[in-house]
Amino acid sequence: MNFIAVIILVAIVSDFILHFWADCLNLKELRAELPEAFHGLYDKERYKKSQEYLRTNTHFGWTASVFDITVLLIFWFGKGFPFLDQWARSLNYGSIGTGLIYIGILLLIKAILSLPFSIYSTFVIEERFGFNKTTWLTFFLDIIKGLILSILLGGPLLAGILIFFEYAGANAWWYCWIVVTLFMLILQFIAPSWIMPLFNKFNPLKDGELKNSIMTYAHSINFPLKNIFVMDGSRRSSKSNAFFTGFGKNKRIALFDTIIDQLTVNELVAVLAHEMGHYKKKHILQNIIIGILQAGLMLFLLSLFVSYQELFDAFYMDKISVYTGLIFFGMLFSPIDFFIGIFKHMHSRKNEYEADRFAAKTTGNPVSMADALKKLSVNNLSNLMPHPFYVFLNYSHPPVLNRLKAILSDRITG
Repeated sequence: MNFIAVIILVAIVSDFILHFWADCLNLKELRAELPEAFHGLYDKERYKKSQEYLRTNTHFGWTASVFDITVLLIFWFGKGFPFLDQWARSLNYGSIGTGLIYIGILLLIKAILSLPFSIYSTFVIEERFGFNKTTWLTFFLDIIKGLILSILLGGPLLAGILIFFEYAGANAWWYCWIVVTLFMLILQFIAPSWIMPLFNKFNPLKDGELKNSIMTYAHSINFPLKNIFVMDGSRRSSKSNAFFTGFGKNKRIALFDTIIDQLTVNELVAVLAHEMGHYKKKHILQNIIIGILQAGLMLFLLSLFVSYQELFDAFYMDKISVYTGLIFFGMLFSPIDFFIGIFKHMHSRKNEYEADRFAAKTTGNPVSMADALKKLSVNNLSNLMPHPFYVFLNYSHPPVLNRLKAILSDRITG
């Protein structure tokens, strides 16, 4: 085992231990006392149920993580990577075709192995806690559609990356960066109109008090909004959400149908004001830029390691190839990716506070914003008091009590 293998192995084990420790701290943070802000919204039994939901998902996550690590180590030290490479090369499809087959097989194996866990999570855990509305047909159709999209969209992108690194020499990484950037931007435009409707129905919100209130608010902040869509989220889950996606004429604001039944008109306006706040504060643009920079960094580092002999020796590979280099570098990059993820979570939490503040101030109704957050937390059985270290590692949104405190503080001082 060379030093590259040691680095990757230490990174894998350390990541598991760190998250396991954070999970344990998070479970120890659970308290029987209901936070004062939620009195009257949570009854004792439902609050207890929310904590049991957290425990169940945490323990299930440990099982899935141990399984994933065990399979990876068996495949790695059982010399599965060179065995699969030898088989893929025997098909004689050239370096690019062989690369697509090799990576495709690895992704397919991963998908098959994760399928039982996905089924258990959906049809056992989510069913037990009253969330699951997915039928078996919908579940498997989603998988098939996702597979087809991966082949149609991901296949050409992967082929392009392999071609550039195979033939473009030192220029390969920034050629790939240009292609990946264009791919990311195109997805922003086509996803709302072409991809998302493959999985859910999006119907325009019907005329009435809610639509009038939303359109009036959008006009008051000079937000160009032609329509609001209602997504049939109830086909899969009783959980509630709302989101903003896309750019230009293809930007889309959508409400889950479940959220409409759970919140008042003023609360729904506040929720959408939060989503519009992300756009007005340029958070979506910031995230795209961060994603582009992250891709550039990864591709540059990839160019340094894609032919590095020690990297291939770590996985018992006799032959160097771009496609196996992509896989192995992805594992070597994981420690850097971990710290990038921490930064992105911190940035995201800051943006959520800004969007909350924007919604509270522009609607002039911080109470409705706060009430909406409370109801969504209760309906989704959210953990009200996560441990700070767990939040640091995992949360893209601030804990709900922190958000409520910030909204109340702005209300008092503003």
